[in-house]
Amino acid sequence: MALEHLPATEFDSTALNETLVPAPGSAPDGMVQLLTPEGERVGHELYGRYADDVNGEALRSFYRDMFLVRRFDTEATALQRQGELVMWVPLTGQEGAQIGSGRALAPQDYVFPTYREHGVALTRGLQLSHLLRRFRGISHGGWDPRESNFHLYTLVLAAQVPHAVGYAMGMARDNAADASSPAGATVAYFGDGASSEGDVHESMVFAASYDAPVVFFCQNNHWAISVPTEVQSRIPLANRAQGYGFPGIRVDGNDVLAVHAVTRWALEHARSGNGPVLIEAFTYRMSAHTTADDPTKYRLSADEEAWIGRDPLTRLEKHLRASGAGDDAFFAALAAEADDMAAQLRSDVQAMEPPSFADSFTDVYAEPHPLIAEELAFHKAYEDGFADAGSGNDTEEEVGA
Repeated sequence: MALEHLPATEFDSTALNETLVPAPGSAPDGMVQLLTPEGERVGHELYGRYADDVNGEALRSFYRDMFLVRRFDTEATALQRQGELVMWVPLTGQEGAQIGSGRALAPQDYVFPTYREHGVALTRGLQLSHLLRRFRGISHGGWDPRESNFHLYTLVLAAQVPHAVGYAMGMARDNAADASSPAGATVAYFGDGASSEGDVHESMVFAASYDAPVVFFCQNNHWAISVPTEVQSRIPLANRAQGYGFPGIRVDGNDVLAVHAVTRWALEHARSGNGPVLIEAFTYRMSAHTTADDPTKYRLSADEEAWIGRDPLTRLEKHLRASGAGDDAFFAALAAEADDMAAQLRSDVQAMEPPSFADSFTDVYAEPHPLIAEELAFHKAYEDGFADAGSGNDTEEEVGA
């Protein structure tokens, strides 16, 4: 098949933007934005008030989160390249979408992530080295979700979305039974590729039917591994919400302030019993899909360079410097903090010991099981058979003689 006949060339991204049905109170092009790429803060009739209390101190904390998680991403990538991790899933370019939405969450809200939400994990208080336990191959999870209301990473595409809806339906019942406790909502994170999965469709049907307090947060980073968004959908992904009967909002995913405001509105909407919301954070994956991927095989360097000017960190840095909320001393101190964090992260990862084979038997059932105990005993007896000096194997003493 010739290049000019590939599916990716049959769609025009400009035409997609022109067909967008604007979200409530959004700009004519449907893209909610509160910080321009030049770092200028602009108003918004509806969502602006959800950012009115975000002052210079709060913006510095947003920038700190984004800066640290990008450095974490860089260090994790290096660790994988050096054989310390089996695989890694980068997030560079998506920090604004993750930190902006994560900082909008309340303690009682519950997050169902995919495998790339490292920034959201940071906002939920997770120790970043714990995220690497799974990628080092020593754990099926790495943390206790009950401690942070941040679920374990889901590697199966879109599998966490039905769980998020089911959990939200349970939260709605809890909220109705105990009005004295603050109402909560769930957030289901997924990518533009996962939006084509049946799990997402079925989840949105259930969520709409039962007014479940769930926010569907789609990070449209333009690539489902090597498949562009234009092949995933002929219309903007935010428009899909109309088919299910709930609001859909497209927000500039590289504008951490706009993402924060839109997510606060969506969570308020969901917690108030008004049902689900779909947020499409329009961003870009500036790195590879995973460390097993080579993006140069399917996208042009010119496209990547075009998005560098929209970098969420650069945008906020421009605003902080222009507004006087961030000076050279602030950025220098943050760089030093990131260096220390990276060094500690490397130390933590290299100190991680793999579990013993026997440990895998303890993760099958919640309570001791006689059959599992029998199988473990059989395996131990089998292994002990290789330690018999009479089997012809040299013992350690014999080898050293």
